[in-house]
Amino acid sequence: MTSNQAYFILRLPVAAVAVLSFLVTGCGEQRQPPAETERAARPPEEPKPAAPEPAKPEVAKPEPAKPEAAKPAAPKAPSTANLMNPSKLTEQAPETFMVNFDTTKGNIKIQVTRSWAPRGVDRFYNLVRSGFYDGCRFFRIVPNFVVQFGMPGDPKIGAAWRNANIPDDPVTKTNRKGALTFATSGPDSRTTQVFINLKANAFLDQQGFAPFGQIVEGMEVVESLYSGYGEGPDQGMIQQRGNEYLNSRFPNLDYIKKATIES
Repeated sequence: MTSNQAYFILRLPVAAVAVLSFLVTGCGEQRQPPAETERAARPPEEPKPAAPEPAKPEVAKPEPAKPEAAKPAAPKAPSTANLMNPSKLTEQAPETFMVNFDTTKGNIKIQVTRSWAPRGVDRFYNLVRSGFYDGCRFFRIVPNFVVQFGMPGDPKIGAAWRNANIPDDPVTKTNRKGALTFATSGPDSRTTQVFINLKANAFLDQQGFAPFGQIVEGMEVVESLYSGYGEGPDQGMIQQRGNEYLNSRFPNLDYIKKATIES
């Protein structure tokens, strides 16, 4: 028997016959009141044998509830303590690895090679692993030149990295289309800001800009990033107010939702 069905089991009663009367019982979907005893005299009837009780159907046992599949654990938030202390984020990077930027316009995959620019790659590797680039806006887009990012949304984190400079690397690769390179403000001034070349910019090689990675998938995503503000966002204001400033003044900027190392 299932929980959603009701079974009616009928037992035919023995007809007790009296000399002058007998009882007739009706059955149906709803029990009716017993019929009145007949008045005419009748010879006594032999008692009818009781009808065999119908076999009760086996009650179906409910299937045991299946345990719910364990939900994947939510990704851990970046450690603010580490992000506030650049001196702790100095692990040497693998010789090669892949980075994925999950952006508001789609995925961008970057092949990173340490031999191209060892110091720059080590810095980029630690920034990605620590979650530094999560939420970073593509705040400077110069069509047919570069896309720039790398200023954190939290001004306190930005302040902690402002003077965390690394020495320059020798330029071993050219700034071709899709190459990633650290931005600088002069010799040995690289910190966290990175630009993506939108075309071949070989003239940057002679200025000491050393590429450290190459986009292998998603260049069309880079080219679709919102560029309507050009160079409008003020870097000084980003340092002071972070994403609060960018969201209020430049709400259409695309950004990195999550940066991860895949291999």
